[in-house]
Amino acid sequence: MKSQKLTDRGKGPEKRWYDDACGTALALELIGERWSLLIVRELMFGPRRFGELRAGMPGISANVLTQRLTGLEAAGILRRHRLPPPASVQVYELTEFGYAAEVAIQELGRWAAQSPLHDATLPFSAASAMLSFRTMIDRTRSGAFAASVGFRFGDDQFLAVVDGGGITISRGHPAGDVVFDTDPTTLASVVYGGRPIADAEGAGTLRISGDRALAERFVTLFPLPPKISA
Repeated sequence: MKSQKLTDRGKGPEKRWYDDACGTALALELIGERWSLLIVRELMFGPRRFGELRAGMPGISANVLTQRLTGLEAAGILRRHRLPPPASVQVYELTEFGYAAEVAIQELGRWAAQSPLHDATLPFSAASAMLSFRTMIDRTRSGAFAASVGFRFGDDQFLAVVDGGGITISRGHPAGDVVFDTDPTTLASVVYGGRPIADAEGAGTLRISGDRALAERFVTLFPLPPKISA
C-alpha cells in the first residue's frame, strides 16, 4: 500500500509507512527511522546543542541529524529554543511526550541485552551510560547502598544518587562521595564487561577520587541479564 502523506506536517511525520492502527506501528512511525531513538536517548538528561548531539553519536552525518531533528520536532517529541544570554545558542530539548519515551527505551535495552549479539565493549556515549544505569540497576543489590556518585566525562558531568528506591541521575557538578573521572566506554567496560577498576586505572583511562570502597561496590549494582540460548 502506498505511503499516505499527512496534509498537516505540523502534526506528525510526513509519511505513514504501515497503515496500521497498532500503537507499536505508530511508535515506529514516530521514532523508528535510523538514529531517531538514539537522538531521544541523548536528550534524556536535558537540552543539547547540535554539536553536542553529534558528539554523542559520531556515526551520524550533519545532514541526517538535521533531518531527524526536524522529523522529531514535527512529531511533538522535541522542541528547539534559544538559551538566554550570555549563552544565546540554539538547543534541542525533549517535550513531556518525548521524555515519556524513556520507559520504552529502557524496556528495549533490557530486552536486547539478552541477545548474544549484545557487545558491551562497543563505544558508549555519556547519556547512554547514564541511561543504562537507570535501566539496569538491581534494587536487591542497591537496597543497602546509599551514596552520591559523580562522573566526569571531560566537560560532560553527571551526579547519581543511589538509595533503597533506586537511582536518580542528573547532569551537573559531580560532587559525590566518590567520583569517576573517565570516558563512557571505559566505564562500561568496568561495569558491564567485568574489567577490574585497577586495570583501567593502570591504563590511565580511569581516575577515582573519594571513597574507593563505594566505587568498588557501585560497579556491581548493574548486572546484565542472562543471554538467551542459541
